[in-house]
Amino acid sequence: MTDTQAASGANTPQVNAQVTASAIPPEEMDRLTDGIVAALKSVYDPEIPADIYELGLIYRVDIADDRNVAIDMTLTAPGCPVAGEMPGWVENAVSAVPGVAGCSVTMVFDPPWDQSRMSDEARIALDMW
Repeated sequence: MTDTQAASGANTPQVNAQVTASAIPPEEMDRLTDGIVAALKSVYDPEIPADIYELGLIYRVDIADDRNVAIDMTLTAPGCPVAGEMPGWVENAVSAVPGVAGCSVTMVFDPPWDQSRMSDEARIALDMW
């Protein structure tokens, strides 16, 4: 199984692929990872003009050998009006990536999201310098 995690801190979300005896060839894993990141960047919080990846809302992405993807994500606030809809948006976007067999999203609130998780790109878009 391969574990790809969005790292916190340093203002830029990063995806680190750690291959642990994966049945997925490295080239395909790179392609899947790039496609998943692109899919995540296509999902926007409707109240904030930045995508969920650059906002730092993605905490974990796990690509299993059967190409099913499990994602842990959070929201900028637990009472977000689209809390019930956003996991479905993420599932649909990631499931559409060629080679992904399916996707499940788990909403987590630990650790709580804060502005330090945002990338420089998100900070520029939100004029938060």
